[in-house]
Amino acid sequence: MRWGLILGTVLAGAALLAAALSLVWTPYDVTAMAISDKLQPPSAAHWMGTDHFGRDILSMIMVGARTSIAVALVAVGIGMGLGVPLGLVAAANRGGWLDEVVMRGNDLIFAFPSLVIAILITAVLGPSAVNAIIAIGIFNIPVFARVTRGGALPIWTLDYIRAAEVAGKGATRISVEHILPNTANLLIVQGTIQFSLGILAEAGLSYVGLGAQPPTPSWGRMLAEAQTMVTIAPHVALIPGLCIVLTVLGLNLLGDGLRDALDPRQRVMR
Repeated sequence: MRWGLILGTVLAGAALLAAALSLVWTPYDVTAMAISDKLQPPSAAHWMGTDHFGRDILSMIMVGARTSIAVALVAVGIGMGLGVPLGLVAAANRGGWLDEVVMRGNDLIFAFPSLVIAILITAVLGPSAVNAIIAIGIFNIPVFARVTRGGALPIWTLDYIRAAEVAGKGATRISVEHILPNTANLLIVQGTIQFSLGILAEAGLSYVGLGAQPPTPSWGRMLAEAQTMVTIAPHVALIPGLCIVLTVLGLNLLGDGLRDALDPRQRVMR
């Protein structure tokens, strides 16, 4: 029984469910303010309490989950959509100038911390959810390129690949028909990990005011707005903080569980 995989699925599934449900229903309107009800503790009327504007925190958490997941999902899609082909091309031209160009470009991006790059890009382009997606997606490109190349290089040395070359298949066809399917497990696991990092990066950008802008709720901005009220109403900061921690933890556990489930060497060891 893979308890890490089960727990990760439950935690990640809860966040996805909250985000999906917020598309059709929330307990309260997230833009509705009720100053007379501000900083109320959790109660039957407001299960997670209210913030300093009297807004329902549960409703904001649900919509904030949608914001974080959408930003992270699209950013991972950008990274995977551009990084995987680059990694396949680099592996197919292993040792050549094209491989060298792709890898040195990756090294250039990896020379800077991902959050610093994201802050720089969003500061130049302007604060918004779209620019946060672009910033996070750019850093994901070399990650997927490196993972794809690393997984593809050993496969290129196998006998059936040489047989495919002898049969007249080109590098592009071999990459698509043989290399990509055999690196899919690595990409799925890495995609899960980058998804969790994307949620964390979106929260960080929103915390400093460079992510989703008001009135769109965001977990990171909820934390930023609540930091001066921790001693007065700790639930205002604790709840979005716990949501970020549990969602990222769940996705990391899910990634580890998928790695063990998809790795044939792990199945042999068991």
